[in-house]
Amino acid sequence: MPLSNTQAPAGDQVRARLAKLEGLRRSGEEPYPHVSPPAAPARALVEGFGDLEGSEQAVRGRVVAFRGHGRTTFLHLEDGSGRIQVYLRQADLGAERYAVLQYLDLGDFLWAGGTLFRTRSGEITVQAREFRVLAKALRPLPLAKEEVVGGARVVHGGLGDREVRYRRRYVDLAVHAEVREVFRTRARVLAYLRRFLDGRDFLEVETPVLQPLYGGAAARPFTTHHHALDTTLYLRIADELYLKRLLVGGLERVYEIAKDFRNEGIDRTHNPEFTMLEFYQAYADYQDMMSLVEEMVVGVVREITGGTELTWRGETVDVSPPWRRVSMLEALATAGVHVAEIERTPLEACARELGLDVPTGAGAGKILDEIFKDRVEPALRGPVFVTDHPRELSPLAKAHRTDQRLTERFEAFLFGIEFANAFSELNDPLDQRRRFEAQRELGARGDAEAHALDEDYLRALEYGMPPTGGVGMGVDRLVMLLTGSPSIRDVILFPQMRPEEGRLPDEDDATGEGEGRDRQTRREGDPAGSEGGAC
Repeated sequence: MPLSNTQAPAGDQVRARLAKLEGLRRSGEEPYPHVSPPAAPARALVEGFGDLEGSEQAVRGRVVAFRGHGRTTFLHLEDGSGRIQVYLRQADLGAERYAVLQYLDLGDFLWAGGTLFRTRSGEITVQAREFRVLAKALRPLPLAKEEVVGGARVVHGGLGDREVRYRRRYVDLAVHAEVREVFRTRARVLAYLRRFLDGRDFLEVETPVLQPLYGGAAARPFTTHHHALDTTLYLRIADELYLKRLLVGGLERVYEIAKDFRNEGIDRTHNPEFTMLEFYQAYADYQDMMSLVEEMVVGVVREITGGTELTWRGETVDVSPPWRRVSMLEALATAGVHVAEIERTPLEACARELGLDVPTGAGAGKILDEIFKDRVEPALRGPVFVTDHPRELSPLAKAHRTDQRLTERFEAFLFGIEFANAFSELNDPLDQRRRFEAQRELGARGDAEAHALDEDYLRALEYGMPPTGGVGMGVDRLVMLLTGSPSIRDVILFPQMRPEEGRLPDEDDATGEGEGRDRQTRREGDPAGSEGGAC
C-alpha cells in the first residue's frame, strides 16, 4: 500500500526514495518480495576464495557503498558476517535490467548472483549476472565512511549522537558494526554463564514476574492491577525469595537469568529494567560462593578476551585468583572512617560531617552504606570482595558466626562498580521474622525501600531450608565491563529513556537507588584514603 501523506516521513531524501520505489514497481521489480533466493555468507566467500574462485555464487545484504560508472556499477553488500563487493555490467545484465539500478539507494537490501573473482586491486568480488531487490529503504542511513590516513583507520560520519543511538537502536546497529559486536558478545556471555552453571548441576528455572508481594531487595516496585482477580500485583524487583522456596522443595542447585524491574532512576549503571543472574546452592555458605564467583568471572573473561586481563575506560586489571577480600569495616577504616559502633546517631553525624544526605527513615546500616559508597566504592578497582555487612542492611543474610552485628555477605567489585552480591542465606524462620519486623519499623519511619514482610516465604522456611549460599549478579554490568562500554545503556538493546523532549541525566549523574542482589554504585565520590572529612 502506498504511504499516505501522514504516513510518509518528511524530507527531500525520503520523497526521492518514494519516487524510486514507484520506479521499481513500474519496472516490474517488486521492492518487498516475500522471500529471498539462497545465498552464501560474505565471510565464507572471502575466506574460502582459494577454493571458490571462478565458481557461481550468490550474496545478499544491505547496500553500504555504491559507485556507478556509466555502464558499470560497483557496490558493497553487508550481511551478518561481513562485506563483499558486487560488480554489475550492462553487458551482463542487458540494458533494460541494468536500468533498474538507477532506483537503488544506500541502505537497500539486494540479492546478486554470478561468478566469484578477484579484481586487479585484489578485492574479492561477485560479477553479477542477475540481481533482485529484497527491500527498499525509505529513510537514508547515516552510514559511516572509512579511510586510511597515515596508516590508521579513520571513520567519518555514522550516528554520533549517543542519545539518538539509544532511542533508534535499529539505526545504531545498522551503521555500526562494533555495536553489533557488543550484543554478540552479550549473547556469548549469557551462553557461558549457562554452560558454567549447567556443568555444575545447577537447574535453570523460571519464577513469577508478576508477584502479589515484592521482595528480595530494597527497592521501589512497579505496580499494576489484575482486573480479573481485582488485585494489585508488582513487577518483581528480585528473584530471591521464590528461588529459595525451591530449595525448601528439594531443588538443591537452581539458577535463573531473569528480567527484574525497579521503579527508580536512570544513570550510567542503572536501568529500570535489567537482567539478573541469581543462583543458589544448598549446603554452601558465602565463602563457597566467593570461590564460585571467582571461577565464573575468570572463566567468562577468558571466554571473551582470551586471557585474564580486563580493560575498562583505559584501566586494566587482572582477574586471576585469588581476589582480595576485605571486610566492610576494614575498608572504611582504610578510608579514614573508623566505626566503633553501628548505631544511628554517631553514623548520622559522621555522614553529615562528610557532606552526605541521610535518606529519610534510614537506619544505622543504610547510613553506613551511604558512607561506604561515597568513601570506599570508587577506589575498589578490583577484583575485590567486600564482606561482612551490617545486619540491618542485609535482612535476608545469615548473622555472622563470630560477630552478631554483621552478616555473612559479600559484594564483588571491578573498576569501582559492584556487580555481584551474595549471602550465607538466612534459613532460621524465627530470625527471619524478626528481621522482617525490623524492616517494617524502618518502613513506618519513612524508608521507602524497606523489605515487606512475606508470610508465605516465612511459611516456606518453617518447613526447613538447608544451609545455602546464594549469589545475585548484574548481567548488564558484567557485559558492560567485558565489552569496555562506558554505560549500561550501551549493552541493553532498548534502554529505558526519558520522553524524547526531556533531558537525559549526565552519564555520571546518579539518580537511582536500590539495594539487594543488584546494589550498584550510585555516586562517584572521593577515593578511599583521599583527603576530606572522616569520623
